[in-house]
Amino acid sequence: MSKVKTLFECTECGSTYPKWQGNCEACSAWNTLTEKIVQKTTQASSPQFLIQSEPIAIENIQIEDQDIIPTGISELDNVLGQGIVNGSIILLGGEPGIGKSTLSLQFCQRCAQKGLKILYITAEEGVSQIRLRAERIGPLSETMWVYAQSDMETIIKQCDQLQPDLVLIDSIQVVRHQDVSGIEGSVSQVRHCANVFLKWVKANNKAGILIGHITKDGQLAGPKVLEHLVDVILYLEGDRQKNYRILRCNKNRFSTTQEIGLFEMKTEGLIEVTQPAEFFIESTSSVHPGSVITPILEGNRVLLVELQALVVKTGYGMAKRTFVGVDSHRANLMTASIDKFLNCNLSSRDVFLTIIGGLKVNEPALDLAIIVAIISSLLDQPLASKVAVVGEVALTGELRSVPKLENRLLELTKMGFKKVIVPEKAKLKAPIKTNIEIVYANDVRSVITSLFRFQNNHDN
Repeated sequence: MSKVKTLFECTECGSTYPKWQGNCEACSAWNTLTEKIVQKTTQASSPQFLIQSEPIAIENIQIEDQDIIPTGISELDNVLGQGIVNGSIILLGGEPGIGKSTLSLQFCQRCAQKGLKILYITAEEGVSQIRLRAERIGPLSETMWVYAQSDMETIIKQCDQLQPDLVLIDSIQVVRHQDVSGIEGSVSQVRHCANVFLKWVKANNKAGILIGHITKDGQLAGPKVLEHLVDVILYLEGDRQKNYRILRCNKNRFSTTQEIGLFEMKTEGLIEVTQPAEFFIESTSSVHPGSVITPILEGNRVLLVELQALVVKTGYGMAKRTFVGVDSHRANLMTASIDKFLNCNLSSRDVFLTIIGGLKVNEPALDLAIIVAIISSLLDQPLASKVAVVGEVALTGELRSVPKLENRLLELTKMGFKKVIVPEKAKLKAPIKTNIEIVYANDVRSVITSLFRFQNNHDN
């Protein structure tokens, strides 16, 4: 069933409006709305995939083992659980140039080498470009097919003909369906194409992967319903000026979302990092004032990061606060705690903080390292060799416990650290196998006085 409806469509971006107006709110173009008569499809004829069954007692439901396709990349398999589940759709997002297509091509080639039939659909590049990149990444396989196509109907017909085990579309924002108005990437096109692809994947019990773009705010481009349709949402992030890439899972219907994958970008593609704890540090000894090493949690993994601070007298009327890789709100709270509990007036000093390596850390366990780094730079006194700190700092100046302290201590031990300062409230209930000296502290002042030659007032 369908109804005739009049809409006004922007000729620049494809956005539609119920009545004419001077400018398009989506792209800010003027005098671009043209009248268009469309047939509104009712819900009865919508291509959405509907799950239908008779009511059944939960104890009588039979559970079948899911067929899982290992990708051959251990970091990716850890994030997914064990691999890609048949009948599921994965949405992989990330900034342009971050390595989404490279990672996708890598695990497609790995799966093809195991004899699985793979259909790699590229809507943004030519097949020759895919061939050149594939040769650089690894050996080619006869069971991997590359198809340059942006029409969704044609894609589904090709899927019906080949019946591949895994279908990848790069990217969902570029394909379009002829039955839907709007340009590629519009809300209506993305929603409809995703529904059509979902219906095919579920009906044929195949694995599907969609690559998606993200907005300036770091959100997946397109309608929110796209995130609800898929089974797994992965984000590939990192600094394009750096070599590292972190794969995070924001949604997973089959496993946990606490795991991360760590990769290093090289000429031959994304290479798995075998020693993640030491990947972001060059040395375990802090020999410069303002440098502190602390263990952080990324998912269930412990990474050692180096935090550096620079405190100088301001040359302006108002002191500057510049934080790179550190949550600015928490960093400002820590500078206020220094003023309050250590009697150090920072109002006349510029404070610069950065995480070496370009990593972004939002964990509260970084609080103590922020304070120690600032004081170290302020006093121009480096920490002793192979000393680390970790702990959350409350607004009262006391130290709070941090999760998985044992794991952090074990990683510090592996890296040869001799001493670590941790909150008293995180005291271990049982001893662990480590020769590292564990110093427990109750508040910020006790930490600073134990590490530095500290006086009560540093206004000048």
